[in-house]
Amino acid sequence: MGHDHDHGLGDIRYERLLWWAFGLTVALLVAEVIGGIVTGSLALLSDAAHMGTDAFGLLIALTAVRLARRPPDARRTYGYVRLEALGALANGALLFLVAAWILFEAWRRFRDPAPVASVGMAAVAAAGLAVNLIAMRLLRAGSGENLNMRGAYLEVWADTLGSVGVLLAAGAIHVTGWTVIDPLVAAAIGLWVLPRTSVLVREAVHVLLEGAPRDIDVPAVRARMLAMPGVAGVHDLHVWSLGSRAPALTAHVVMEEGWNDHDALRVALAGCLERDFHIHHVTLQLESAHCAPAHGHAHEPGHGHPPAVHE
Repeated sequence: MGHDHDHGLGDIRYERLLWWAFGLTVALLVAEVIGGIVTGSLALLSDAAHMGTDAFGLLIALTAVRLARRPPDARRTYGYVRLEALGALANGALLFLVAAWILFEAWRRFRDPAPVASVGMAAVAAAGLAVNLIAMRLLRAGSGENLNMRGAYLEVWADTLGSVGVLLAAGAIHVTGWTVIDPLVAAAIGLWVLPRTSVLVREAVHVLLEGAPRDIDVPAVRARMLAMPGVAGVHDLHVWSLGSRAPALTAHVVMEEGWNDHDALRVALAGCLERDFHIHHVTLQLESAHCAPAHGHAHEPGHGHPPAVHE
């Protein structure tokens, strides 16, 4: 049974949509920066800062799609899949800085309110809302089956809500004249960014630490392998993810006494893991019962052991 060495090659068909979304996001970012400076709206500038991080996130998704085309080589045997997690970590750090700047500026505006051109603020926010709705429409098709597209879709969805918030703030300022509404909305946007940033950073660190994928129950994997005919024991079981997708597994499998068909057992186990847990990248080392160690080891898969049978 062969590997799925695709590592995201299926994402290529979404690249054009990502480029469109990226172009629209950058255009809106420039418009909001100019509009925020001209109108004096901190809410617009805070939304622009958020748009900047979203543009960076889309660029990460595009980079991951492009680099996924590069095959593994002698120096990078898994290719460039981990760049996705590194990029997400950088994106998270940037989001924290942006949120801190927004909150500081909001506090400063509370102490010293500044005039806001509400009509211009509303015009830019309305344009931003229109652009975000178009981008959502572009990304929606792939959001249900591709993680990069889903992340991009959720970012644009969040931007849409931000644009709605700025638009409502502009209307309220125009009607009431209370410019303090502007830093209030800006602070809300800044606080809204922080929980999403924490989730992003945690997921990136989890991948880089080779943690088990969130949707895979490792004890259930072990139990399923032990239930297979011919399996007497499983030790040194490791499940991790190469990126946000592409889970991988290595394990030492102890065969039952008298079981000699290594290939049949290997194929059966690999098929079971692919079918029941969607793990396509599997490395199994099969051992006879009399050769198996009494206890598991906390070593790297395959270190100090005979060559593994690779599936």
